[in-house]
Amino acid sequence: MIEAATKVIRVLVAKPGLDGHDVGAKVVCRGLMDAGMEVIYTGLRQSPEAIASAALQEAVDVVGLSVLSGAHVPLCQKVAAELKKAGIANDLLWLVGGNVPKRDHQALQEIGVDAIFPTGAAIADIVSFIVQRKQSEVSQ
Repeated sequence: MIEAATKVIRVLVAKPGLDGHDVGAKVVCRGLMDAGMEVIYTGLRQSPEAIASAALQEAVDVVGLSVLSGAHVPLCQKVAAELKKAGIANDLLWLVGGNVPKRDHQALQEIGVDAIFPTGAAIADIVSFIVQRKQSEVSQ
């Protein structure tokens, strides 16, 4: 019996804005790769336009932003506008991680962020969230 091939989940991880710290983003990338996902890391200091363009060009399933600068709300507003302009805002699972206080979670969710993983979140929780959400999309 031949089993159906499973689609590999493609994840774009980006560091928007001027934040120059990416150790956490790289740890998350490694964890996602270890879980069998294909990860595209765009590197530091990415503009919202560059993030949306990369997400479109790479045909990713998930966009993950790592923000430690405290500018997560305005950066996410700009990224959301660019994802919408690119026509892919509704097609992506969108995660934000980093220094994100609980008081800002609702604002990010209203912008369109699907999940927030603050600094120190377990890689297993991030992987589990992505896998569960992508599997539920396939079964619908």
